[in-house]
Amino acid sequence: MVRLGIVIVSLLLCHNLSAQVVTPRIITDTVRHDTDDPAIWINRVNPAQSLIVGTDKDVDGALYVFDLDGKIQQDKVIRGLLRPNNVDIAYDVWVGGEQVDIAVVSERYANRLRIYRLPDMAAIDGGGIPVFEGERARDVMGIALYTRPSDQALFAVVSRSDAFAPEQGYLRQYRLADNGNGQLQGLFTRAFGEWSGLKEVEAIAVDSELGYIYYSDEMYGVRKYLADPYAEDAEDMLAEFGLTGFARDHEGISIYKRGDGTGYILVSDQQANAFNIFPREGTAANPHDHPQIGRVVVEAIDSDGSDITHVELPGYPGGLFVVMSTDKRFHYYSVQDILAAANLPL
Repeated sequence: MVRLGIVIVSLLLCHNLSAQVVTPRIITDTVRHDTDDPAIWINRVNPAQSLIVGTDKDVDGALYVFDLDGKIQQDKVIRGLLRPNNVDIAYDVWVGGEQVDIAVVSERYANRLRIYRLPDMAAIDGGGIPVFEGERARDVMGIALYTRPSDQALFAVVSRSDAFAPEQGYLRQYRLADNGNGQLQGLFTRAFGEWSGLKEVEAIAVDSELGYIYYSDEMYGVRKYLADPYAEDAEDMLAEFGLTGFARDHEGISIYKRGDGTGYILVSDQQANAFNIFPREGTAANPHDHPQIGRVVVEAIDSDGSDITHVELPGYPGGLFVVMSTDKRFHYYSVQDILAAANLPL
């Protein structure tokens, strides 16, 4: 079995060597420790002023902010975080009687979420939101935000390290709401999600428009659930896919969204420096059938986290795809370049 695994990985790596490797349009400034996960904030007034927020994963970690040229915005960097892991962004959140955009980061060794207002990066979480309270497995890792279309309620979906974690109910979901004092608080809503027990769950992505949560069960595949915790059958797994075609770890998930409900789900094949691509809308016969339809190799090394937007930003035709690389930097790709290399239409 071990020899067979080595052969499969070798074949995948040989395929990558023969494939077109996509070159990033920009590579960011270098962070201090270990880049892990990015999130794209679109400035809807002036898209050229959009920002990339990314984690620097260490016990003396930070939340970095970059411009579209990859330059660190030193006045916005949040330092002194205890191993910040993943980050996600939500828009038009009601806090203190006004709508603001926010970045939410998982602070792993503090067992909490931190929330910062965009673009000034002011903390609006009352010092942090504890998660997985009362459990042995509390080291929070993954974070993804779901905005419910019916009422704009905001929820955080979080995962954790695999030590002592259960195989049923691996993830937690919290409602993020104003506490009446101009800060956001977290209210537990549910425990859900199967886990293979093989490694850990880190990467989570939410498709708020279609109402689905996707997460990478790292050495197994990708799982799909309903995002609304109060929906009928919300506890039932809708799909699992990507069970083959990966060198080892399934990592960062990014959802490229078209307005008609179609698009792509990109999942990092970490050890192969590649992303496997699946249809967002499923197939004509089954919206929960997600066969692999493409693959792209990138210059980023061992990518853990990524984010994507269909919004065309200056210098990024088709949208922007941001990928973490183990060289302590983030790589910015044009979506047009990524899809062209995968022989897929914009």
